[in-house]
Amino acid sequence: MTEAGMQRTASRVFAALLSSDDASMTSAELSEKLRISPAAVSGAVRYLTQVSMVGRERDPGSRRDRYRLHNQGWYVTITQRDSVLSRWEHTLREGVETLGPDTPAGERVAETVEFFEFLQQELLALMDRWKDHQETKRAAQAGGAG
Repeated sequence: MTEAGMQRTASRVFAALLSSDDASMTSAELSEKLRISPAAVSGAVRYLTQVSMVGRERDPGSRRDRYRLHNQGWYVTITQRDSVLSRWEHTLREGVETLGPDTPAGERVAETVEFFEFLQQELLALMDRWKDHQETKRAAQAGGAG
């Protein structure tokens, strides 16, 4: 995950949550397991929360926060990237207008806009296929359980 651009500590926290039985841990548990400071856990969790990979909840009757991976975390993360792509696409369109569509730079930026349009269409189709796959899998498991 670090090689893909995620911060090192955030990658470690995500991996710890992913590999835990219930996909959740407290700050103290993460700090102990990863042998990092509570401040490092806090920064990593803040980042993971901002990118919607982790949620924060309270244990009943406790004042401690528990950090939990979102159900379908990858699905949520990838679909939220769609809104980022939309913002980039909008900004790039403005760049084409500013640079002029017939200039070499404008043509290059226009091709980038086309790439993001294509990526968004494919991403949406891929996410739909993933949902269908998951539903088919659940239906097969439910049918086999009876």
